[in-house]
Amino acid sequence: MGFLAPLAFGLAALVPLIIAMYLLKLRREERVVASTFLWQRMVRDVEANAPWQKLRRNMLLLLQLLLLLALIFALARPYLLTTGISGKNLILIIDRSASMAATDADGTRLQAAKREALRLIEQLPDGGRATVIAVGGQMEVPVSASSDRRELRRAVEDLAIRNGGGSDLRQALALAGALAAREFESEVAIISDGRVSIPDQAALPAAVQFFPIGSRGDNVAISAFVLQPGQGGQTLFAQATNYGNAPVQRRMIVELDGQLFNAYDLTLDPGQDRSIVAEVPATVRQASARLEGDDALPLDDRAWATSVGTDKATIRIMTDGNRFLETAFGLLPGLQVSTVPTTTTTFTDTAALTVLDGITPEPLPPGNLLFIGPLGSTELFSVTGGIEFPAPRPATGNEPLLRNVAVSEINLLRAAQISKPVWARTVIDSDGGPLLLVGEQNGRRIGVLSFALQSSDLPLQVAFPVLMANLAGYLAPGQGGEAAALQPGQPIVVPVPPDATSVIITNPAGVATRLTPENNQAVYADTDALGVYTVRVERDGAQPMTRGVAVNLQNAEESRVEPRQQLNLFQSGGRVVASAQERTGRSELWRWLAWIALILLVVEWLVYQRSALAWLRERWTGTRRSAARRAGA
Repeated sequence: MGFLAPLAFGLAALVPLIIAMYLLKLRREERVVASTFLWQRMVRDVEANAPWQKLRRNMLLLLQLLLLLALIFALARPYLLTTGISGKNLILIIDRSASMAATDADGTRLQAAKREALRLIEQLPDGGRATVIAVGGQMEVPVSASSDRRELRRAVEDLAIRNGGGSDLRQALALAGALAAREFESEVAIISDGRVSIPDQAALPAAVQFFPIGSRGDNVAISAFVLQPGQGGQTLFAQATNYGNAPVQRRMIVELDGQLFNAYDLTLDPGQDRSIVAEVPATVRQASARLEGDDALPLDDRAWATSVGTDKATIRIMTDGNRFLETAFGLLPGLQVSTVPTTTTTFTDTAALTVLDGITPEPLPPGNLLFIGPLGSTELFSVTGGIEFPAPRPATGNEPLLRNVAVSEINLLRAAQISKPVWARTVIDSDGGPLLLVGEQNGRRIGVLSFALQSSDLPLQVAFPVLMANLAGYLAPGQGGEAAALQPGQPIVVPVPPDATSVIITNPAGVATRLTPENNQAVYADTDALGVYTVRVERDGAQPMTRGVAVNLQNAEESRVEPRQQLNLFQSGGRVVASAQERTGRSELWRWLAWIALILLVVEWLVYQRSALAWLRERWTGTRRSAARRAGA
């Protein structure tokens, strides 16, 4: 035990003063005696004025001494060393990603993380403040720099699992570093199972403590589950993966349109996949699968798939004859490619994506757009000049649109110089400016490739069809065959015909949302829940169009649930390891002592006023007896 204000023990000098006051106190009492022989007993008040007499037992003296001692210890602020925090400005980073739904921590890991966060909040000293940062999906800050413990507790208790988006700490650590730099005695607490992405370099000007959650690593997940059109029917593909460290046996139950189809007994070694391929009737609209048995993460033991039928998403290419584009998009499954001349100004059909090859028409076509080699500015971006022989490079180290694309091997002759708009992020960069931009503006997705294909060797490389496929998946998500491959957080983009009046999307819980189409499409972004979403497009004078969209977890990073006991991070002073063994906090006891002092004060007052209280009780009892006698008469 330690004390934060040991000088408060100087108040112990009041103890002998209180005792001396009781030694010198006159004790005159009015008594009626029958004889003067008894007077000898009443002369002790004279002796009471003599110092250093023997101290008699006195309840008031004892209570006052205990009250003073409790106050002295409370003012000295005693504390116990415990696992926790010691700073005055606490920045809590709480992981709420899908892996935190694992049930190996007396409930879910998120529930255990909440309990740990509430314990740290209780350790805040007087005047201390805390910020809560929730990671997992889109980062949120439910409360910032607050000293209101009730507000902080409410913000922590309201956190819920986010199935989509993973758990990337880079943005949260950047924010925590900025907050810590402005406050003295700041401390960052990361509460997670350690299944997170951390930056390679992130200097944090504060102490960082990691509080690991979870204990088990055994988990089997349905890592793939799709329905694809086949010869005379459909093909069901299912895959289970063992992400644990021990062999397991599980049973997969597959249902078609709510009816049992088959059961498969699976034996999986650590890290092994087991695939199932089955032919199913063409009339099947929906399939589901579940794994029987127990593991750490039940969330990925279920999967759904919907039939894509014969419908295909339409890709419209405005070009004067670019066979590279027509071939690249035409080879993608689930897409129907149409080509229109660059002189087209009126669009009556609905397209999931319009590719503009070397043109910037006015007005722009409705829906999502991909500009390739734009020659002029538009309402979406500005062309400010040209770049000669740019050297392309990835803008970031982990860009999904550049998956399996070797950007450094692309040779360019020239490209348009484009000022990066506020709605866009850079995918491919160069010294002269961005070469590939993507983003969202006014409810539609936009991509801008600043160079013409004829000015590069990109069409001659393997990276070209891969890049076009990645761009099609981003700019026209959830279309065609991708309807059964959405992950949580990915939006459902519904292309609608011109006669459509509304779009109704019903989530797996049965809650319907009505959307108004804009730019010949409707976008539904609230897809965090797992299951099948029903899309219904209503039209004037025609039958509504209905289809299903399956949202599955199928995220290997979240299914690998084995917790980590430490995180390697940078902070001021060099590289450190924030781990469970390196954290030390203070648990102050002054509040409990203050409550004890308050109770002693009340008891002391009651003892001091016992004569008056007895008199009041007698008066009250007499009044009630008199009232009872009058009522009886």
